[in-house]
Amino acid sequence: MYYLKNSRALLMLIPLMMLSFMCFSQDEDNKDLESWTAINLKYKLNKKWAFNLEGQLRLKEDISEVSEYFSEFATAYTVFKGFKLGAGFRYIRENDNVGNLQGYENHFRFNIDASYKHKIDDFSLKYRFRYQNKNELGISSSEGDYAKQNIRFKTSLEYNIGNWKLDPKVSAEIFNRFEKDEDSRFSKYRLTFGTEYKMKKIGTIGLFYRLEKELNQEVPKTTNIIGLKYTYTIKN
Repeated sequence: MYYLKNSRALLMLIPLMMLSFMCFSQDEDNKDLESWTAINLKYKLNKKWAFNLEGQLRLKEDISEVSEYFSEFATAYTVFKGFKLGAGFRYIRENDNVGNLQGYENHFRFNIDASYKHKIDDFSLKYRFRYQNKNELGISSSEGDYAKQNIRFKTSLEYNIGNWKLDPKVSAEIFNRFEKDEDSRFSKYRLTFGTEYKMKKIGTIGLFYRLEKELNQEVPKTTNIIGLKYTYTIKN
């Protein structure tokens, strides 16, 4: 009976298994190893409103060179139990080390989210739909800078293990990219495996491994990402 009750949640793993198979189905690709390190301050105003301020540093080229660093402000509003609407604003310093004009570029990104979270026995499931818009600051459209837009859909699954603080989490996310004068297309997907450790009155430390793979490219790039995130929450 236990397995029957959890069968619906286990079905959520099927897309993740399919994407895992896709990860290793191509041998000829570009590969890189990155690290993402973040510090997050969360403020819960009340049961409806929450705010986040985050700083993050990303390293690329086998964790030997800065990829980008950014500051982000985000907010979320709980419409009803489990369902939230949110928005985020990010200022990015991006290291462009390809081509003749190398150096750091200034980018601005905003996103609008809708998410829903619910539980099935010991499983917590979350679905997030995101619209994302990013462009380089100081470069006009007449100079060839058009907003890079993405529609993203993410599914997450967490399993609550009794008397255990490191509950496993797994998620899959697909990106649909579209720009001016270009056809909409799936551009990449992400698979993430991680956990969190909560320390009373100190905060939460999250650790994850993420695999990101390009789609619809002749030689797709595969990026392995190791992430570490510290979150401190203030409740009103």
